[in-house]
Amino acid sequence: MNKYITEFIGTFFLVLTIGCTVLAGQAGVIPPLAIGAALMVMIFAGGHISGAHYNPAVTLAVFLRGKCDAKDVLPYWISQILGASAAAAAATFLTGKTGEGAAIANVPQAFLAEFLFTFALAYVVLNVATAKANAGNSFYGLAIGFTVMTGAFAVGHISGGAFNPAVAVGVAIMKLTAPAGIWLHIVADLLGGAAAALAFKALSKADAS
Repeated sequence: MNKYITEFIGTFFLVLTIGCTVLAGQAGVIPPLAIGAALMVMIFAGGHISGAHYNPAVTLAVFLRGKCDAKDVLPYWISQILGASAAAAAATFLTGKTGEGAAIANVPQAFLAEFLFTFALAYVVLNVATAKANAGNSFYGLAIGFTVMTGAFAVGHISGGAFNPAVAVGVAIMKLTAPAGIWLHIVADLLGGAAAALAFKALSKADAS
């Protein structure tokens, strides 16, 4: 149970940061920096308990890599989505605002953007947090947080920069994107996570077991 509560807490503060920075009208570098930093610190806080996935696509990647038990996948996903939903409600209350539910302008571009940077995120997670050669390192949280920050800067204007199906649910609740676009993030992000696991297993023969 501690693992699932940790996943709830970490996802909650990630999505709360997204909501409070974006709904408050922060622009420029502030939201990506804050979001990457929130993810980083929550990973350092909860990594020793749950692995600090905070993302169904990452959980899928870690499962396919062989470092997450099958029995934990669905509870992790539920915890992450509940955390994101609770954070969306809290952010809406704290800011007194919701978004306008804007639809994604170019679906193929957004799909590719989400796939690529979710792949990058999951690939970094697998290499810094599960690879034998990097066992016990002190930089894994920073590397993962910076990957999300990089993606937000690079393609946030194209896809919204979720790279996380739970985040997609949260931002839809806050009406930062149209609910009809959730499918894009879910499909693209899970595919990105699965592809990252396949790439890691193909490239990291020493980590086959």
